[in-house]
Amino acid sequence: MGEKLWYVVNTYSGHEAKVQEKLLSRAESMGFQDYIFRVIIPEETVYETKKDGTKVEKKKKMFPGYVLVEMIMTDEAWYVVRNTPGVTGFLGSSGKGAKPIPLTPMEIDKILIGMGMSRVDVDAELKVGTKVDIVDGPFKGMSGTIDTIDAENSRLTVLIDLFGQETPVEVELFQVSIIG
Repeated sequence: MGEKLWYVVNTYSGHEAKVQEKLLSRAESMGFQDYIFRVIIPEETVYETKKDGTKVEKKKKMFPGYVLVEMIMTDEAWYVVRNTPGVTGFLGSSGKGAKPIPLTPMEIDKILIGMGMSRVDVDAELKVGTKVDIVDGPFKGMSGTIDTIDAENSRLTVLIDLFGQETPVEVELFQVSIIG
């Protein structure tokens, strides 16, 4: 089975929520929950000041006409996404049957962190004892085992082998990648 990566899907402008809903229901009804995981509309919170001086909180789409899909790219999963009503294609695909290019971890982290989310689905994927690779920061390139999870602050304590001794290090969620 392939790797779970993030892809950008182009939609008709204004149809992002419908595409999100349809894609998730199609994945469930067609048995693709093991290939299509999260569908996100990138939004940010903006504050507008009304004429009377009151501030109003609004959600603004970061990329109108696009949704982010976390999936394992297979021919079948690709077909399901491409043929969802409202989807016009994948960003990073040249057409002619070419598979799209996924977002890099740095690109998706910037978007998700701005939304208060993480590339790693804490509730579903992380457990004490899970093996992870550290992909960013001073311990980049090292592997270890999760010792504690602080989901509220998006931090983990990972036990790594440092000079032959098991050493706890604190890392941000975006700095790890799950092994396997």
